[in-house]
Amino acid sequence: MDSYVDFRLLPDPEFSVHHLMNALFAKLHRALVELDSAQIGVSFPAAGTQAKGMGDVLRLHGTDSTLRPCLNGNWFKSIRDHADCSGIQVVPDNPGYLQVRRVQPLGGSDLRRLRRRLVARTGCSPEEAEQRLPTAATERLSLPFLALRSASTGQMFRLFIEQKPTSQRVDGIFNTYGISKTATLPFFR
Repeated sequence: MDSYVDFRLLPDPEFSVHHLMNALFAKLHRALVELDSAQIGVSFPAAGTQAKGMGDVLRLHGTDSTLRPCLNGNWFKSIRDHADCSGIQVVPDNPGYLQVRRVQPLGGSDLRRLRRRLVARTGCSPEEAEQRLPTAATERLSLPFLALRSASTGQMFRLFIEQKPTSQRVDGIFNTYGISKTATLPFFR
């Protein structure tokens, strides 16, 4: 990944940075679905620097040839008044590396499923399963997140993002959120 594009949110008296980033990312996700590209990654260089949240910069990573179709799409037009696009830039020499991954908390439905499995596997009662796996076992994450709406179910969900610096480059593929379980991205400010 030798190129990148920065989308910097502009201050807006009517919308918070969080609201605008959610809208920008949702539109980008739909564009990545249409492009069907597994070679575009995303990072958030300003995450956690201002307040809790993803910050005001969304960075796309890829090659010139993979980023160009993304920039030529219509997805950015409706939010153009709220964000500046840097255009395709070359990654600086000797960047650090960053792993950007999704973290999914153990929620209530996961807990209910685990309890049912425990009852089926061990033959214990549902009450005993509840004691062994208390409601307090659900996770609360302090990671920044994006609030998105599922296109298939229409439900809102939180996409928790963890960005961890790493010393080595790892190539891989990215999903339609621009996130990979293994691949790293160049990191610089």
